[in-house]
Amino acid sequence: MKIKSVIGLLILSLFFYSCENFETKKISSETFVKDEIKSINWKDVDQYPIFKNCELISNKEQQKSCFESTLSSYIYQSINSKETIVTTDLNETLTIDFMVDKKGKLMITSMIIDSLISAQIPLMEKNIKNAMDSIQPIAPAYKRGIPVKTSFQLPLEIKTVAN
Repeated sequence: MKIKSVIGLLILSLFFYSCENFETKKISSETFVKDEIKSINWKDVDQYPIFKNCELISNKEQQKSCFESTLSSYIYQSINSKETIVTTDLNETLTIDFMVDKKGKLMITSMIIDSLISAQIPLMEKNIKNAMDSIQPIAPAYKRGIPVKTSFQLPLEIKTVAN
């Protein structure tokens, strides 16, 4: 009987000893949140704003590319639909800074148009603003499942031949 009690005490002592080795470290929720916030890349989104023709794309870089090319194409179509006569050949780039808010609304924040473009095509800025106002994504950008505001810069090449 002494052997059984010694074995029982040995097993019981191993059980208590091993439980001490498996003790987990507790961290406060505040520490967890601070660590989590530090690990987030705030300059990147999980999903870019989406237009109808891009909604089946799941790859993030392809989403971005589809968003930018759809917007560029729409602006070019809008500009080209207006009859414009220029007196000088143009090969210039204009830059549009814009944002997409949490609801998916596009808003121009600034536009840099070369003076040569402005002189030759005085309605260029108005036409671009009208185009940007008339097209809207169906969904904003998302970060961790939450809609977020995003900013973009879109260069547009303007090439014309004088008549």
